[in-house]
Amino acid sequence: MSFIDGTAVNVALPVLQRDLAASSASVQWVVEGYSLFLSSLILIGGSLGDTFGRRTIFGAGVALFAVASIVCGFAPTVDLLVFGRCLQGVGGALATPGSLALISAAYAGIDRGRAIGTWSGASALTGALGPVLGGVLVQFFSWRAVFFVNVPIAAMVLVILATRVDESRDEHAWKRPDLLGATLATLGLGGVVYGLIALETPGSSSSALAFGSIIVGMLALVAFVAVEARETHTMMRLDLFASRTFSAANAYTFVLYAALGGSLYFVPFDLIDVQGYPPAFAGAALLPMIVILATTSRLSGGLVASVGARVPLTLGAALAACGFAIFAFAGVGHPYWLTFFPGSIVLGTGITLMVAPLTTIVMDAVETSHAGIASGINNAVARTSGLIAIAALGVVISTTFTASVAREAQSTSLSADVKAALVRESAVLLTGKLPASVRGSDETAAAHAVVRSAYADGFRITMLASSLLALVAAAIGMDRSFRLGALSR
Repeated sequence: MSFIDGTAVNVALPVLQRDLAASSASVQWVVEGYSLFLSSLILIGGSLGDTFGRRTIFGAGVALFAVASIVCGFAPTVDLLVFGRCLQGVGGALATPGSLALISAAYAGIDRGRAIGTWSGASALTGALGPVLGGVLVQFFSWRAVFFVNVPIAAMVLVILATRVDESRDEHAWKRPDLLGATLATLGLGGVVYGLIALETPGSSSSALAFGSIIVGMLALVAFVAVEARETHTMMRLDLFASRTFSAANAYTFVLYAALGGSLYFVPFDLIDVQGYPPAFAGAALLPMIVILATTSRLSGGLVASVGARVPLTLGAALAACGFAIFAFAGVGHPYWLTFFPGSIVLGTGITLMVAPLTTIVMDAVETSHAGIASGINNAVARTSGLIAIAALGVVISTTFTASVAREAQSTSLSADVKAALVRESAVLLTGKLPASVRGSDETAAAHAVVRSAYADGFRITMLASSLLALVAAAIGMDRSFRLGALSR
């Protein structure tokens, strides 16, 4: 549910934005609200599972996620939808680390690698399948169905959990949850993200609020690290980072998932609003990536035992960089078979190579008793990087879009008043609406052409930035701690 919702909702965003008359910032919060609470609380979710039982906390998270999905499905306003998404994030924070920790506690040695490979393949597959499912539901039913589909899934999960999964916990775990750490993490990430999203809105007052929010958020994050380093029993075990392998793996995770999470948020907007794809087609555009993940992810689970993690991590990130670079040149109206199709193949191959080995080395770098918190840290790093990247790349795409609108508008035959309105209301254009001064079919068509071209420019810069991040991850993947000999020591 959490992986599907993490991607399926993206396809629904252009449609629900129009349906709820939501601003671009509000639409970003539909994704960021979920990611914020998932990122900031996933650490405490992992530690709660280690303490009170991983099956118990996992089940509680699934149940809460289902309730929150009902709230989202019935939401009459974007504000209530964002609230429901935040509640989903809390449920996901309880469930996500528990799933992997339960598997790690049940297997050892090469069997653990294969089991984690299966988990990685399933999570990658469902995450990749999300856009297809979301597109079909949005086009043939409603964007609300994207949330309602979670309810029967949750019911099946809870039945399987009660009948087929054994309980496990860390008997030496501290019994008191780290509420101070969770509060500081939420405040810190929330402040930074709020500030970055606010920067997309022009104006001196909004800029002052944005920078102030970012400063407060960064101070809270510094306080969070200080508290976690000073206290003995915290939700984030900083002593785990004494392992070079664990530290390098999380650095790799942060950079690569910033590229993945940050860029793929904008793909549905380009496919639907720029390329003109129906939602179902937009969701299926990355289907080649899904096929690759479904057929080969399990095979990559055993790569660490045979060749180490260095080769698959480096090659996987390099291929991902190539995939993003191909997306960057999608333009407006270029054939799918020359743009998103080859890009999704290359990107899917790269993800397949790196997901299972990355998860395996993270879990193998710590003792089994710390599996929950290790999983929580790595998931938090992945979610946090995507959370920040979406907000940061939103500033990039908004800035590029505004500059491009001003440039493209001048090259058209539109009247001076309409040109001025397009430049003045560029923030409104990002919501898919045209200024009221645009009248007539010719003016409307010309204005839409300006908007599509401007968004394509922003999309290109975003994809190139993601490609650069993936190349940085490839460089980290060459770390000596990922060699086969180093991993066995």
